[in-house]
Amino acid sequence: MVRRAASDDEGRRPTTIRDVAAHAGVSVATVSRILSGSYPSAPATRGKVMRAVRELDYVANANARGLAGASSRSVAIIVNSVVSPHYAHVAQGVQTQAAIEGKLCIVGTTGGDPERELATVQLMRQEQAECVILVGNVVADEAYRERMGDYARALALAGSQLVLCGRPALGPDVPALVIEYDNTGGAYAITSHLLSAGHRRILFLGRRDGHTTPDSRIAGYRAALADHHVPHDPALEAEGTMERREGHRMVRERLDAGPPDFTAIFACNDLVAAGARQALREHGLSVPGDVSLVGFDDLPPAADIDLTTVHVPHEELGRTAVRLALDRERDRPGRPEHVLLGTHIIVRDSVRPLRGPALP
Repeated sequence: MVRRAASDDEGRRPTTIRDVAAHAGVSVATVSRILSGSYPSAPATRGKVMRAVRELDYVANANARGLAGASSRSVAIIVNSVVSPHYAHVAQGVQTQAAIEGKLCIVGTTGGDPERELATVQLMRQEQAECVILVGNVVADEAYRERMGDYARALALAGSQLVLCGRPALGPDVPALVIEYDNTGGAYAITSHLLSAGHRRILFLGRRDGHTTPDSRIAGYRAALADHHVPHDPALEAEGTMERREGHRMVRERLDAGPPDFTAIFACNDLVAAGARQALREHGLSVPGDVSLVGFDDLPPAADIDLTTVHVPHEELGRTAVRLALDRERDRPGRPEHVLLGTHIIVRDSVRPLRGPALP
């Protein structure tokens, strides 16, 4: 939680790295290395430093000095990783719209670490970015909601705008914009596509309870089963993360245990689908001859493996986030606080209609 804002309005000098070091009881060098991510510190030491950062509301700005003079012309996007195609395409949308608006685009990465996310948000606030866009799947628990509320209010006090991109809304009392795409509707549509092809035993890959993106996609899967009067079988939901190797693992473990008890697979994203396809091939099964396969995202490697999938407007997500945030700055009337972008199916050659009766 933000304890105080280091602002001139309060008559306090800005918190320095020496203040943080003294508060944490460590050296200035240790603080610097921990904040830069280059110090293999003990968890207890790292915890003390990050607690001091939060309590003193310290903003590290050494890495941003090269941007001096550009603070009033910048927008910022913070992602888990720039290697993931999902994050890369959203970031490209932010960059494209920022250029159209005459703004610089600053990109920060966190590796999914909330402490690094905090430090990066504080850095962007210090540089007075007009908006800070956070992207990615999260565990939307009470700690997350409290943290986002702190970010939103601290940024608002600095004249900036928090934008949650692909994340759930926080409520009317939190000054944040929300731009989402229709995960549940897309999952419903792709599951219905398999059901319409005669499949009744559809294996869902990537259940991860409490995580916003898998939760919304599995909700669409379950709703489609219910509307088509197909009994829900929890045994057909495999737990795993949204990574290629996890798709391979989930299918390999299932096939190692016995013959397939499914005729189709709905992978939580295209990377998981690629891993699942590899595991099927290693067991002598073809797509779609033996098992139909669909994914979600329509990013590489979907086209390369001829995968039927759900198209997500990743770049439009990023562009919309910038447009709405800057509309706020310009005080344009009618600006929505919450936007839901649509999704649609891309049909390729990975689904085979069942000729005979589906599995019971």
